[in-house]
Amino acid sequence: MLSSIPEVVALPSVAPGAWRLARPPLLAAVALAFVSPPLAVGCLLAAGVALWFHRDPRRSPPPSGVVAPADGRVSVVRREGDRVRVAVFMNVTDVHVNRAPVGGTVETVEHTPGRHLPAFSKDSERNERVRIDLSGYEVTLVAGAVARRIHPYVEGGETLARGDRIGHISFGSRADVLFPPEYDPGDVRVIEGQRVRAGETVLAARDG
Repeated sequence: MLSSIPEVVALPSVAPGAWRLARPPLLAAVALAFVSPPLAVGCLLAAGVALWFHRDPRRSPPPSGVVAPADGRVSVVRREGDRVRVAVFMNVTDVHVNRAPVGGTVETVEHTPGRHLPAFSKDSERNERVRIDLSGYEVTLVAGAVARRIHPYVEGGETLARGDRIGHISFGSRADVLFPPEYDPGDVRVIEGQRVRAGETVLAARDG
């Protein structure tokens, strides 16, 4: 008897704040349903777009390696002094939820106000950002021209596993990983222009 009852379909996972954006057009759709069906449909579509932009699909992190902090395309692979930086540019249509590249303890979370220039430009070094120090790795979430809100989920002292959610940048932008000094360019497993998935694609790994 019970087996014949259909299972309840779970709502898709979305980033925090997504329903706050989707709720007004949903309520408007209900109010307009019998007054102006075409407008009601438009409101439903707007709500659906808001939820889709903030979708948060499950990810399966690998057992080792430094994974991508964001969905998108690798925009930078370079040495900076004795360290290596890999940056991932998130398009507006990419998943905007960011994930921990490694497991460890969050040491600090620092917000720096700034400008909102295109995240792929050299001038974006002056953009608003949130830097997360994670057991020797620096993860930087950078705001852009469209993405003006960075939403960190973590605080200092928290312990994370590889691939855990650390925040989201509404409507995309850029996420960087600055590796500890023991990494060199030969440890990097991606190239500029390559597509990556947050929490799954290995950016770098050290042999042994």
